[in-house]
Amino acid sequence: MDPDEALARLEDRLGYRFDARAGLKDALTHRSYLNEHPEVARRDNERLEFLGDALLDLAASALLFEEYPDAREGELTRRRADLVNERALAEIARALEVGPALRLGKGEERSGGRDKPRLLACAVEAILAAIALDDEPGRALEVARELLAPRLEEIAPGAKDFKSRLQERMQGQRRPPPVYALIETEGPDHARVFHVRAMVGDDEVGRGSGRSKAVAEQRAARDALEREEDAG
Repeated sequence: MDPDEALARLEDRLGYRFDARAGLKDALTHRSYLNEHPEVARRDNERLEFLGDALLDLAASALLFEEYPDAREGELTRRRADLVNERALAEIARALEVGPALRLGKGEERSGGRDKPRLLACAVEAILAAIALDDEPGRALEVARELLAPRLEEIAPGAKDFKSRLQERMQGQRRPPPVYALIETEGPDHARVFHVRAMVGDDEVGRGSGRSKAVAEQRAARDALEREEDAG
């Protein structure tokens, strides 16, 4: 893929356009590339990783604090560790298509560096730092929240998530599978709240709200399960 096209695709998926793309290029530069191309690379992304790591921790902490008001400190700490660990960040990087945009030396390129979890996770951290420097830390935190919010319920402790449990219960009762419909959204772009209903056939069985559709759907499924338990 053409390098400029890879950068443009990455900006589209981030929902952020850099005023100065040089900062984004820095965030995608592995030290192996800098060693081989000092004439074109300004710096590698290691210092940016340091700043981005702190921004991610702050965004994750604020998000978890808001979404789980009854959780104690220990649970929040465990959830945060799961939310921003190397595997989770590498998955975010793959969804953003960070790999094709990385600047790697020949050795890293040959060894599959574009899909190495460590390199991908570090690039996500560096990209957030680059956004903070290109605009302001608040904008980087907004982007981080958007990347993390859909994954909140994936790290829920315990057994299966509420949507899976509700679907299994409907199957056991020989009822149609639940369908989730967006009722409305409210609030500014950086603090949007989604309201969702869970439908089984023509019946509304639950409602939920959250800072992402994924979280709202999980809460609607949980509401449906709780209603069934109360009725049964």
